[in-house]
Amino acid sequence: MAPHEKLEAWQATHALALAVYRVTDGWPRAEQYGLTSQVRRAAFSAASNIAEGAAKRGAKEFARFLDISLGSLAELEYSFRLAEDLGYLKGEVLVKMKGLQTSAGRLTRRLLQAVLRRA
Repeated sequence: MAPHEKLEAWQATHALALAVYRVTDGWPRAEQYGLTSQVRRAAFSAASNIAEGAAKRGAKEFARFLDISLGSLAELEYSFRLAEDLGYLKGEVLVKMKGLQTSAGRLTRRLLQAVLRRA
């Protein structure tokens, strides 16, 4: 197991990325290169930046990657709002996706705070 895989923040962002890929499979084909692609990139970015940051030397550099991950999670928050307004995300699926995003954000913020204390 890679070191980043032990981090709860990475586990949460990975679960979010998996859920995003699954839910966007059902979105309109016309969105393939638009919203679907953007949402998937943001979800991938949230998890991959934690993985990349964990491999860097030093807390300051890791903190920078965690900050990027938080930006991607914020982008997902808006993307879910847009998808809801467009009718692509509804009901329980919407609640699940927002919950995964919120949880991933909370864990990533906590990890960033811990890393900054070490810096």
